[in-house]
Amino acid sequence: MEMTDLLTPDSVIDGLKVTSKKQLLQDLSDRASVLTGLNAREVLETILARERLGTTGVGQGIAIPHGRMDDLDRIYGLFARLNKPIDFDSLDEQPVDLVFMLLAPEGAGADHLKALAKISRLLRNQTICKKLRGSDSSAALYALLT
Repeated sequence: MEMTDLLTPDSVIDGLKVTSKKQLLQDLSDRASVLTGLNAREVLETILARERLGTTGVGQGIAIPHGRMDDLDRIYGLFARLNKPIDFDSLDEQPVDLVFMLLAPEGAGADHLKALAKISRLLRNQTICKKLRGSDSSAALYALLT
């Protein structure tokens, strides 16, 4: 699985302006709805249900909200670099500015875990994160991610 299997240029957002975790997840759910054809409210409810199990704010300014949904034909990813870090209830209690949202079909157990691992490995790379934070466009973000 390659990053280009998860992301398209349209699913990468630079300078997203949000002020809270809830607003961020609502905005990403709306955008995911356009990409997937799913109901935005159902996407948000799926992501919030996963957040109730434990935060997906993994530390070092990174969050990877994710969930599984019926009616998806493949795994979808959305990446956002926030214009200003926000509180995300992260494990290290640091604000988040890099967010990779992942939506997978209900039956995509192993592939979902492989995608999460790939994203986690990529965003654990400090050099990549520094370049993502210093990027000036969605196109540059997409190029770095893929």
